[in-house]
Amino acid sequence: MKKTAASKKSATADKTSAPEKASAAKKSAAPEKARAAKKSAAPEKSAAVKKAPAKKAQAVKKAPALKRQAPAKKPAVAPKKATAAVKGVAPAKTVAPKPPRGESRTALVRRARRIDRELAEVYPYAHPELDFENPFQLVVATVLSAQTTDLRVNQTTPALFAKYPTPEDLAAAVPEEVEEILRPTGFFRAKTRSVIGLSKALAEDFGGEVPGRLEDLVKLPGVGRKTAFVVLGNAFGRPGITVDTHFQRLVRRWRWTEETDPDKIEAAVGALFPKSDWTDLSHHVIWHGRRICHARKPACGACPIAPLCPAYGEGETDPEKAKKLLKYEKGGFPGQRLKPPQAYLDAGGKPALPLGAG
Repeated sequence: MKKTAASKKSATADKTSAPEKASAAKKSAAPEKARAAKKSAAPEKSAAVKKAPAKKAQAVKKAPALKRQAPAKKPAVAPKKATAAVKGVAPAKTVAPKPPRGESRTALVRRARRIDRELAEVYPYAHPELDFENPFQLVVATVLSAQTTDLRVNQTTPALFAKYPTPEDLAAAVPEEVEEILRPTGFFRAKTRSVIGLSKALAEDFGGEVPGRLEDLVKLPGVGRKTAFVVLGNAFGRPGITVDTHFQRLVRRWRWTEETDPDKIEAAVGALFPKSDWTDLSHHVIWHGRRICHARKPACGACPIAPLCPAYGEGETDPEKAKKLLKYEKGGFPGQRLKPPQAYLDAGGKPALPLGAG
């Protein structure tokens, strides 16, 4: 019986000691796990700390790179160099001022009208460069001016109008005799048919008078919109734009329009100006094209509107060399009319010589 009591005591002691041992084991294991966790976390934190400065260092390195790239965009514009070069010494072609392709409509209108104002100051005496005393003489002279100069027409028409002063006279003329007079103008056979044909139309349909309406003028043989606007603007005082070869070339150089069809050019340019300015505008542009802004070799160095011209530099930019390219009165030579207006003579212009003189 004593043994059984002792064995019971030892059993109960074992039962009580087991939980104590487990709790003790847990207590001893907890600090060990905490220490292990701290040890494992410590390298991770140090690695994170090490990685963080690396990102900062990369950011610091990238910042100067952006600062170095920013100034590279500035020289591409260079407006000061282009402007200074145009006003003073002629610049090289590579720095010619060119407005952006995306020029606004408002900016285009302002630039176009400023060009016209500048040209009006340069050519205050601008006028039609065909000699005429009445609408009939003007419409005939304008038809004859195709594919030749106004000067050659002015040297030819005195003999024509002396022999055939009215539409009725020219309508009844012998074609071979008219051809002989018009021979110096070139394409004389076709021009003879045109002037005799339009004279017959004037005599038969309009009582021998040149009509003052566009729709009537364009029905005459050899008369297109260009000729009609010359007659309307200069014989009847009705505004019109004369789109000849000089006009077409210059408005495209100035980027007023990119159209190539004369009717579309007329519409595009007409929209930039008041209608009352159309006739004088035509004179200014055509005069500038004949005297300074030539087709093959523009006198850019002597051009009064160089700062406003996108095509500056296409021609001679040296001022002294450019002066030698000027024509007619700008170059000290006679003009195209044998009988120019008094305002032109007062401004220093010289009348042209008759055919065969000099």
